[in-house]
Amino acid sequence: MTSNHKWRAPGLLLTSTGISSLGDFIYLVAINLIVFNMTGSAAAVAGLWIVGPLTNIVMKFWTGSFIDYRSKRKVIITTYWVRALLIALIPFAPNVMIVYLLLILLSVAKSFFGPSSVTYITMLVPHTMRKRFNSIRALTMSGAFILGPALAGVMILVSSVDLTIWLTSILFMLAALLFIGLPDKEEIDRASIPKLTLKQVGADFSVVMEFVKAHSYVAMVYMSFLTVMLFTFAMDAQEVVFSQEVVGLSEFEYSMLISITGVGAIVGGFVLSVLADRLSIRMMMTIGILMVTTGYLVYSFAWSFASIATGFIILGFFMSFLNSGIETFYQSNVPVEIMGRVTSVFELIQSAFQVMFVLLLGLAADFFSLREAIVTASLLMLVTASAFSMLVWKPGYTFAFVEGNERS
Repeated sequence: MTSNHKWRAPGLLLTSTGISSLGDFIYLVAINLIVFNMTGSAAAVAGLWIVGPLTNIVMKFWTGSFIDYRSKRKVIITTYWVRALLIALIPFAPNVMIVYLLLILLSVAKSFFGPSSVTYITMLVPHTMRKRFNSIRALTMSGAFILGPALAGVMILVSSVDLTIWLTSILFMLAALLFIGLPDKEEIDRASIPKLTLKQVGADFSVVMEFVKAHSYVAMVYMSFLTVMLFTFAMDAQEVVFSQEVVGLSEFEYSMLISITGVGAIVGGFVLSVLADRLSIRMMMTIGILMVTTGYLVYSFAWSFASIATGFIILGFFMSFLNSGIETFYQSNVPVEIMGRVTSVFELIQSAFQVMFVLLLGLAADFFSLREAIVTASLLMLVTASAFSMLVWKPGYTFAFVEGNERS
């Protein structure tokens, strides 16, 4: 099989997910503007941060049970169409309550997409290609991160927010059409699909717990990673306020900061795509997490545009290393037969703590100061990132990081 033929399906998958990621970032800019224009309330905009996690807390109890017994390809295509339809309806919403209702429904669709896409990628992309695939995917995500908001800004400037929203809907339709060209890697016997009952959900939770007990090291590494990411989510939720009110950036400087971060992410993703085969999964994970943490530390102590930009460039550059490493590790150690359920349970736990961390950081900023709260969060992130790195390099667990041609 030629190299070009081997990469045909993964390349189509990368294109589809890249287009949907671009849509996500365009939509993020537009929906913030829609909610702010409707309400004039910063709190209403901030509420967008917790719609997803709160929806996940409700949905993730049973989405894994639904996903693992059905075609992941069909689930992904359906979620693309549903998201395209719901996004297209947003401009017709008469008030902010309807907008939030549509956002909740979008989060429901996305709660199915996440575990399904992780599992489908694992089934479609062979072991020998996963690390390179994940590094290129990180590059496409970085490209969407910088291109999405920029495209949204241009669209809004030359047309309107509504047209920008409809462009996002079209992008999700295109992603769905591309996905139709990918193979279905499963043969699903409809008669064997169990009914989605509380008893079945409970049984599936038991399956996940058995996996965690039998593979405690894998579970510890992944949960440690999610713990570190909680600090990034909580700090990101305060990013606009911290940058403008504490550091003193103007709106123009803040928009420049986001662009600079995106450029750093693109450069980091490109470097990783070149070096992926030369770096072990362990190296990618530890370099990534320690340098991302360094970026947040610089950010927390920043006093000027130059200093905060330095922190953002560092974390943007190395985020690709971290994400690619942890994705490859996860794909190599969780069986595809239960991956939907395992992913859903991990995301359920993550979402619950995300809401808690955002609220705690907000309360800490009220009782002390936002600077002290962000600095404390970044220092705690350094502690957990260091613990994560030591866990990754713990002797005797090399088997969990075997990759590519090294697998038997």
